[in-house]
Amino acid sequence: MNISKIIIYTAIVIICVWPTQTTAQLTTSTPKREWRAVWLTTLNGLDWPRTKVRDNQSRIKQQQELCKILDQLAAANFNAVVMQVRTRGSVLYKSEIEPWDISLTGRYDVDPGYDPLAFAVEECHKRGMQIHAWIVALPGPKFAQSKQMGKKSMEKRVPNLCVRTSDSYMLNPALDGTAQYLTKMAEEIVSNYDVDGISLDYIRYPEKEIKFNDNKLYKSIAPSGMSLQDWRRSNINHIVETISHRVKELKPWVTMSCSPIGKYDDTQRYSSGGWNARKAVFQDAKLWLEKGWMDVLMPMMYFKGNHFFPFALNWQEGAANKCIAVGLGVYLIDARQKDWDRSVMESEIEFGRIHNLGGQVFFRSSFVTDNPKGIYDLLKDNIYRTKALLPPLSGEYLPPKPSAPQESHIISGANSTTISWKGKEGDMYVVYRSNTYPVDIINASNIYKAYTTDCSLKISSPLNLMQYYAITTIDRYGQESLPLEINKATSAPKSVILPKP
Repeated sequence: MNISKIIIYTAIVIICVWPTQTTAQLTTSTPKREWRAVWLTTLNGLDWPRTKVRDNQSRIKQQQELCKILDQLAAANFNAVVMQVRTRGSVLYKSEIEPWDISLTGRYDVDPGYDPLAFAVEECHKRGMQIHAWIVALPGPKFAQSKQMGKKSMEKRVPNLCVRTSDSYMLNPALDGTAQYLTKMAEEIVSNYDVDGISLDYIRYPEKEIKFNDNKLYKSIAPSGMSLQDWRRSNINHIVETISHRVKELKPWVTMSCSPIGKYDDTQRYSSGGWNARKAVFQDAKLWLEKGWMDVLMPMMYFKGNHFFPFALNWQEGAANKCIAVGLGVYLIDARQKDWDRSVMESEIEFGRIHNLGGQVFFRSSFVTDNPKGIYDLLKDNIYRTKALLPPLSGEYLPPKPSAPQESHIISGANSTTISWKGKEGDMYVVYRSNTYPVDIINASNIYKAYTTDCSLKISSPLNLMQYYAITTIDRYGQESLPLEINKATSAPKSVILPKP
């Protein structure tokens, strides 16, 4: 065994005792770039919506419920929401392809009187958070739900693409029509909504417990000599590649992500116990990063101890310098679930930061905002105590980095100061402030406001007490410009002194 492997394995052994540690023992500084996201589950209204739209009053209440969740996340410095917009053959946006989801009104195919995805996009962006459209890809409705949907059910609309499993219908991964169907869905979302990403869930074959038989189709259409396992992987690869290429053709800045099974494969020292992405459900997700079909992987790592740490490193290895944002099972700390100690989440976040993983995505939203065992308070006051930007995209499609803002101005009043700058229409900015000059834009604690489209900022301090400010432009790819220093220590900035009110 070479020395690098010894170091890695030693680190794993040390790290694996971390779940017993307390908050006071967290040692890493908060990074400037990391995913801080939740999966917002709309299936059966698990996270949202809780209120069904019956009239204008209930519609407003449904919207207010979402705003409350987003307010809580923004207050805790989350920077992204992965919102479930397709559940099982029904959707939460105006679609020409699939019917309205039952969670909105209590009935399928009933317009709630507003567009929930358009509303969510506006509200997320207003709070400086990204929104990624979560599509449950291959599964269709359970048999009972399918009956409720009637002619709008998936197996009635596209029967040639559907296959019956032991408990539901699903799109057949082996058929090219499935790739085209899902691509049209992603195209519809990206074309009509200003989403920041498309996130694919259940882009895989069923687990072995679900009855599914494709032997006949395999024998009839698979290339000669290709194993069933390789054929299934190639089918999923084709779907992912087809969706990704179309999304990037339309808007190359839209992030492609997916949530594969939490363990990619067996490692040299640890067995996945037969439950892994590559061999059990035929998700060759590392290949998707390598090929550029995915920008981010969010593996569902709802484990602890040696079921988590070595497999997190395994995802990081061979990630083609792309982002691994680890999916954390925060629901498992709830007393009604596994009743894990909160320190499990702490240690797993700490581990990810030490090993330069790309951040965290929590399953699911309510188990953060409902604050079981004080997890929301811990994130808000400690682990996410500073703001963070999302990791930038990488790839051949990147444009040049944006130019810095120009022409700063300062208008001083008796009790406040307004700073402004000049930028291009549609640009976004990051505002930094510090007690020292020049402002260190590498230090996450100096981020004051992120992803704002405003070109001015009012500060509740007179000019002589104002801290130092710097502004950068950030584009949709996450690339950041050089800073524009607003007020400099070496010379007094020009200002307009307004009379006292």
